[in-house]
Amino acid sequence: MEPPLRRRPPLWPIPFLWTLALGLWGLSRQHSVWRDEAATWQVARRSVADIWHMLGHVDAVHGLYYLLMRGLFVCFGAGVTTLRLPSVLAMAVAAACVAAIGRRLAGYWAGLAGGLAFALLPAVQFHLQEGRPYALITAGAGVSTLLLVTALQGRGRAGLWAAYGGTVAVCGLLNWLSLLILPAHLATLLWTRTGRRTWACWATAATGAVSAVLPLILFSRRQAAQVSWIPPLTWHMLIGPAVLLAIGGLGALLDRPRAGRLSLAAVGLPLLAVPQLGLLGLSLVRPLFLDRYVLFSMVGLALLIGAALGTAVRVAGPRFPRASRWLVPVVVAVAMAALLPQSLAKRSPASRVDDVLSVASEVRRLKQPGDAVVFIPAARRDTALVSPGHFRGLRDVALAESPVASGTLKGVEAAPARIRTAMLAQRRILLVTDTPAVARPLSAKRDEVKTAVLVEHFRVVSDEQIRGRRVTVYERIRG
Repeated sequence: MEPPLRRRPPLWPIPFLWTLALGLWGLSRQHSVWRDEAATWQVARRSVADIWHMLGHVDAVHGLYYLLMRGLFVCFGAGVTTLRLPSVLAMAVAAACVAAIGRRLAGYWAGLAGGLAFALLPAVQFHLQEGRPYALITAGAGVSTLLLVTALQGRGRAGLWAAYGGTVAVCGLLNWLSLLILPAHLATLLWTRTGRRTWACWATAATGAVSAVLPLILFSRRQAAQVSWIPPLTWHMLIGPAVLLAIGGLGALLDRPRAGRLSLAAVGLPLLAVPQLGLLGLSLVRPLFLDRYVLFSMVGLALLIGAALGTAVRVAGPRFPRASRWLVPVVVAVAMAALLPQSLAKRSPASRVDDVLSVASEVRRLKQPGDAVVFIPAARRDTALVSPGHFRGLRDVALAESPVASGTLKGVEAAPARIRTAMLAQRRILLVTDTPAVARPLSAKRDEVKTAVLVEHFRVVSDEQIRGRRVTVYERIRG
């Protein structure tokens, strides 16, 4: 039998510190920053007015996050620690929420197991050190779910429901697809057969949250072309969600779910399944399925893992009272050892598509006075925006309007004919592009012109490939 809760110290600091330690481990990834994080970095260095100008053209869905990161960059300076530490802290908060929910609904061991398991989940380990908003959304999902559980346990005061609605609204403003947490919580309410007063309070809070996010949803639809690169659903894309749902379903069954009872199954299974299935359903209409959009569903998976391990401790307790206390620590240690190769891999530059910092250092080494620089595609200009000092003295001959002035992420380039003329006037050109392993076929006329000019009128004198990016030095052929 489990000792009374009052005899145990607070549980939440253990998974909080555990997740924090895992997040700080290898935080810099050998001082590498990849293209998605480069977007955060370069936008966070702009003024508030410039960010607001940009959001009218691109990335409105990430506006709140960019403004937050801009404040942090101003206070603490631009760097990989400032870029990633918010995600580390956010995931630690999410782990603490998992532990608190698990302890309330299934006891000490379920809470401890869920909180520790959360930080070991591969998707969590990836985004634990990612300078993007998805960890913050996951923390918001954990906090809002904890608030919902508190309300369903009979402590649903007006202030709590206001906090719930505000938390969901902030998540929605960070990425409005996180509003899929609301139908997940709706399923929990249906499962537990809650009373009318709770229904009314939840509906009011949910309506307020959706109303706060609705203008962003409507406005961001104008920028839908930004996600046009996401591929349509295929059968192999369903494997990951199917595995997660199978694991979660097993944990729910071990929790012995019953209609009308508030349990980890009633909370965790909808939180895992509804966002996954909801995003799959949306993707049948428009391709949107990226696992990071529903990263917050990992809170539900961790709750169900905690339920399964808590049940195992409870079953083993009467026959093996001493050994049962070691079950959760041993399982976590074994899981940590088994996942160690993957954990190490996720903390290396090779875990991401590319590295904008390493290629910038290579440009600084190779450049000479009077050189020009060209980017294929134009989005590879991000390396110059993140490390402008490394590109000082180079002429960006294709650029007509800077990213800041144009309110874009990559700037506006000149017409193909003007780019051709400008390139032919150069003696040496540094080309920054992707390595063949990750490069996509050329689709823009400007990029085709750049490539044709380099092939026909220049010769290669140096070609360096490093961490997904490529720097090629061309000299003009004199004939």
